[in-house]
Amino acid sequence: MTLDVILIIIGSVLVFIGIIGCILPVLPGQILSWIALLLLQFTSEPPFTAKFIVIWALVTTGVTLLDYIVPMWGTKKFGGTRAGVWGAGIGVVAGIFLFPPIGLIVGPFLGAVIGELINGAKGNDALKAGLGSFLGFIAGTFMKLAISLIMGYYFVVNAF
Repeated sequence: MTLDVILIIIGSVLVFIGIIGCILPVLPGQILSWIALLLLQFTSEPPFTAKFIVIWALVTTGVTLLDYIVPMWGTKKFGGTRAGVWGAGIGVVAGIFLFPPIGLIVGPFLGAVIGELINGAKGNDALKAGLGSFLGFIAGTFMKLAISLIMGYYFVVNAF
């Protein structure tokens, strides 16, 4: 088996796991998809330019960062105060470390709700801010899935 075949097999597995990882918050799906493109670049006939790889690295980095920021933005857009936004941010971090993988979904929601309640918001307003956080999480998931599918497309078209 040649090195090219090994790289394509590993890359194919990474693309598949990467797409699944965008939905399951345990795996960094978009990062795995980008690594698959990078592996393809190490074959005997690299299909991409260095600029292409760097641009996708920047897109992957941007979406990864946005995935943590969008729940806080959603909290604010749904009427959350500064306390709710901070709560969502703390919930993201706490969710990552304390209750993975479900904590990534529930943490920002609970953080926003708790932050709003501590700040004196009524129950419905606090829940509305939490909903904004959850919708931000969903938006982040769709962003990750979209770029992973696009990178998967580039991988398949250039590998086979």
